[in-house]
Amino acid sequence: MGDATSLEQWQWQEWQGKSYLTCQLLDQWQHGFFTQSFAPQMPEKLALVFDPQASAHRVKQVHGNTVLSPANIQWEGQHFSQADGLISDNTKQALFVASADCTPALIGDIKTGQVAAVHSGWRGTAKRILPVAVKKFLDAGSELENLRVALGPAISGEVYQVSIDVALEMGLSLGFDDLKDEPEAMILALENIENSPLLFDAEPDKVRLDVRRVNQLQLEQLRLAPEQLAIAPHCTYKESKNFFSYRRSGEKKVQWSGIISH
Repeated sequence: MGDATSLEQWQWQEWQGKSYLTCQLLDQWQHGFFTQSFAPQMPEKLALVFDPQASAHRVKQVHGNTVLSPANIQWEGQHFSQADGLISDNTKQALFVASADCTPALIGDIKTGQVAAVHSGWRGTAKRILPVAVKKFLDAGSELENLRVALGPAISGEVYQVSIDVALEMGLSLGFDDLKDEPEAMILALENIENSPLLFDAEPDKVRLDVRRVNQLQLEQLRLAPEQLAIAPHCTYKESKNFFSYRRSGEKKVQWSGIISH
């Protein structure tokens, strides 16, 4: 069985003296999790790193669970359509999401070449945006076993303090609906999960939350095999030289992650 957090899955790449991260699971696609050194470049420029012929696509991210195809993205006055995920509907489409502590997820189907880019913070995770994206693939004819998922740099559980209410939302997203009126039992159930997404916090009514682990558990519930998933061993909060972190600085600065369909 594969180790989702294996260091060997991840490689640093260079472009014009700037670093970005790639994942071995997604080797058949041009892709990357960009660092803050690329700021303030937008996807239209970043796509040139991969393929000058590719069309770049992004959305107005709103911490929801809507996943759109480029054909459904429109310019709505001052911004693009509101969504937190994109799934390709043609070849040479560069799909991008922005993040500062939230999880950027890039997904590809090794048989069809279709790809998706997803932004999954705790709110999107509570709304199960990754399972929504996976369903989009399956509806388009993908087989689950052909999907590959890479969860990029995000804030790690060791440093991400949240309220108990947020932890309860995670429990509901994992199917503990019968415990929704029993907060203590819900927290205990989450703590009893192997490699629990909850970590201790000394402050009352607070816990530390590993959002990427919750995403991983949701994908496991869909029967995605461990070797189909990779989780970047990088924390946006801790690695200030490489990544912006809203929790660390309070600044609304982001790094982009993208992947091109074929």
